[in-house]
Amino acid sequence: MSSRSIAGVLLLAALPLPASIDAGEVAIPTAADVGPAAMPVELQPIAAPFEMATPQRPTFPDRVATLGADGAANASGLATTALQRLIDETSAAGGGTVVVPAGHWRCGRIVLRSHVNLHFADGAVVHFSGRVEDYLPPVFTRYEGLEIMGLGGLVYAHQAEDFAITGAGQLIGPDDGPVREARQGLSDQLVDPQSPVAERVFDGQQGRHYFRPYFITLVDCRGAWVEGVSLRHGPMWNIVPIMCDGVVVRGVTIHSRGVVNGDGVDVESSRNVLVEYCAVNTGDDCYALKAGRNADGVRTGRPVENVVMRHNYAAGGIGGVTCGSETAGGIRRVHVHDCVFDDVRFALYFKTRRPRGGGGEDLSFERIRFKSSDHAIFFDMLGSPLYVGELANRLPPRPVTPLTPYYRRITMQDLQGASGGYALKVKGIPESPATDLTLRDAEMVSRGTFHLTDAIGLTVANTRVKAGDPTIALTNVTRATFNRVAVDAEYDAQFVLVADEPSASDLTMSHCQPPRKEWTPMNGDR
Repeated sequence: MSSRSIAGVLLLAALPLPASIDAGEVAIPTAADVGPAAMPVELQPIAAPFEMATPQRPTFPDRVATLGADGAANASGLATTALQRLIDETSAAGGGTVVVPAGHWRCGRIVLRSHVNLHFADGAVVHFSGRVEDYLPPVFTRYEGLEIMGLGGLVYAHQAEDFAITGAGQLIGPDDGPVREARQGLSDQLVDPQSPVAERVFDGQQGRHYFRPYFITLVDCRGAWVEGVSLRHGPMWNIVPIMCDGVVVRGVTIHSRGVVNGDGVDVESSRNVLVEYCAVNTGDDCYALKAGRNADGVRTGRPVENVVMRHNYAAGGIGGVTCGSETAGGIRRVHVHDCVFDDVRFALYFKTRRPRGGGGEDLSFERIRFKSSDHAIFFDMLGSPLYVGELANRLPPRPVTPLTPYYRRITMQDLQGASGGYALKVKGIPESPATDLTLRDAEMVSRGTFHLTDAIGLTVANTRVKAGDPTIALTNVTRATFNRVAVDAEYDAQFVLVADEPSASDLTMSHCQPPRKEWTPMNGDR
């Protein structure tokens, strides 16, 4: 018998929860404690397991320019030219505030400039055009982790510094038109990573393909502040800082339910980012961390790092917080705390694929309340055959290359909620197992307990799960520790070994319910 791995299924008996497990000492937030309505006026100090300074609110000169009703619209009924002129002139004069007053306005792409606060007053409603020509010429951006020249964003900035988007106004994406259309064809198949970026033009002109623009796209910017506005019905991802340094997104409301790929806030290859007191209602990932895709992302080598997400709310969507699947540059030093995720598919979702490269490390999540229709916590490192073909098959193990992804050193604590799947589900990669995962001080109701394949170093401590199925399944798992873990299940059961009895050093169970383990050999590889 091998002493290097666990390949087994364990069953915990339904016994009374031990008195040593107490999940009530830490205050887990409710919906009333998070989101824009709970936001304080000033930023609170950042507390994270890594060094990150508390951002300072930007200041702007007293210069104020207001978009006027007379002459604001061009022959197409768009205020784009007039608004852009005010932004450009204010920036050139040294900065200030450009106000979009109450009223209904129609615009094409708005380009932000340095030292300008673009303020959408209460009652301002901006409707964006659905025509591709209103988002030209093509600009430098990323689309799903690949660098291109494309439509950019409904609101766009490139290499701007110390600027803001503020106010209580509403920004509304196109009702219809080509900009909304999800074009056929995967970006992996359409973007040639070997070609110069300047030649990767996707603008819909002369028969060329185009990709939907994001709502707010910030590329290679410094000192960006987005606060208070509401975004509705965007064509794709909503707020996307790409390769930025020093970004604050706070008190923003996003509604993109029914939008294909309508992610809420996606932090991509950026550093020193704070996302707080936001509310997202979407059908896709609510808050996401991304770092470029495949060889193109490895080439640029831009990680997402030093990110704090706190006091946020999400309703609907796939992942409350999602890491990946674009992981090439690396996702590291992320701290998520005091959030509520309602009716999501997964509360915490970690995904990548064999050719994506990079991965995630030193990630921490605490004080999360959730309700998920599927697994509470899900690591999916294999992906789907739709995207990667036979590489989605777990076996055989593949050679380790620069595009082999990883997830390691991830801590999840003080979680409370209910899920329709497993409390923790891990689908690692045999040649790159998920490594050093810690779950502690959690209290969950779920269909199943813990189901892991290809992992090294699992610790579950001071945790209880009320589960319909008490099975704990471990396949190719090394160093698993269960300490003060209890499962309240609907029936009694024993521990069952699937393929290979683990050594005592591989599996440690202490102060658990039940306090002993029994093994019955079985055949199979799960």
